[in-house]
Amino acid sequence: MTLPVATIDKLAFGGNGVCRIDGKVCFVPFSSPGDEVVLRVALRKKSYCTASISEIITPSTARTTPLCPIFGRCGGCHWQHIRYSAQLEQKRNILAETLWRGARVPAVLVEDAVPAPLMYGYRNRLQFKVAIHHGKTCIGFYRQGSHQVEDVAGGCSIAAPIINQTLNCFRGVLQLYPGREEVTQLTIDAGDSGVIVFIHQAGSITQKSREYLCSQAGDLWPCTGLFIKTVRHESGEKICGESAISYRMNQADPAKKTLELTYPPGGFAQVHQRQNVSMLALIRKLGNFTPAENLLDLYCGNGNFSLPLAAEVASVVGIEGNADSVLAAELNRNTNKVANVRFFCDDANSGLQYLLAKGYKFDTVILDPPRSGAADVVAGIARLQPDKIIYVSCDPSTLARDCGLLTVSGYRVVTSVPIDMFPQTFHIESVTLLSR
Repeated sequence: MTLPVATIDKLAFGGNGVCRIDGKVCFVPFSSPGDEVVLRVALRKKSYCTASISEIITPSTARTTPLCPIFGRCGGCHWQHIRYSAQLEQKRNILAETLWRGARVPAVLVEDAVPAPLMYGYRNRLQFKVAIHHGKTCIGFYRQGSHQVEDVAGGCSIAAPIINQTLNCFRGVLQLYPGREEVTQLTIDAGDSGVIVFIHQAGSITQKSREYLCSQAGDLWPCTGLFIKTVRHESGEKICGESAISYRMNQADPAKKTLELTYPPGGFAQVHQRQNVSMLALIRKLGNFTPAENLLDLYCGNGNFSLPLAAEVASVVGIEGNADSVLAAELNRNTNKVANVRFFCDDANSGLQYLLAKGYKFDTVILDPPRSGAADVVAGIARLQPDKIIYVSCDPSTLARDCGLLTVSGYRVVTSVPIDMFPQTFHIESVTLLSR
């Protein structure tokens, strides 16, 4: 049977290249726009098919050599074979196409992607899968399309160096760990100060396990705090060391002191801290805040945006559903002596209803919802009637849906800016400004 030949047109959210075979859309992993390829069809559906590359006839000029030796087997990265400038272009195109389909936002309103200062070695949080294979402890990521662990013996190329140093340390520790057979995952979280490690295991924590890990405490560098997490201890049991992880966020006035923000172990934080700083600068630019403004920060976490922006406005209210994150936000407020911020522990929807009932007024609303988006709070935001909405999103599809809902409520997209939090992957972070 003759294998089909096609040219890859573009990349899709999810990481695959896109082409057409007999008029049908075909998704091709590890391809690059401009590749002329011979394909082997793997799956045929009514409206699309998937295929693997049998042969590259003419490689795309966007192709490059992957840095990681296990790229293509490891399921962590998707685009190491594509030049970084092309990755940025494709992310901008994906966001523009998705916003047009979901909310009829013209592509001209989508700006070029903000590049990351580091294309590799940037992630400050990673979850490594753990498995025992022929007596050896394998630590890495699931292989593409499987639950078999691909060991990252040389470290992960997108991980911050301190993450790889910590991983290397724990390889030896886990090899002799009494509960080794029950360990499923290793989470390493690094801030500007502090490296917290969570050992995830299926069974209960034994005294023997505790004693062993405590005996290793002097050899765990650069780890500063160690926890074990089980089904019965979802928040984790502290074994030794510190609990605090902190990072720095600058204020608009360079003469003012940089804020030191902490977050709870296992709590949410951006995985690319340098781009987190870039995103704050972008929010400042789009918000163009004035000293008289009242600001609402939905899904505020540990005060990541609320606290640095407080000096630029009259007041800030933050709403966050995670109690540990709210405690961290309040601690950060008090430690950094920020007086004009108030935090509420509530889910975004009921928190909005409370604010509406109490007659709060806000000039600007910032929201940074989870991947599922904020469809349940759009009506409440519209009832508040802020002049500006700044929507931070990690999923173009839910962003487009919510922008469409806000358009119905009288808002329009002024601009949308992709910001590359996740080089070498298809993931797209963005900041979108809407106004009435």
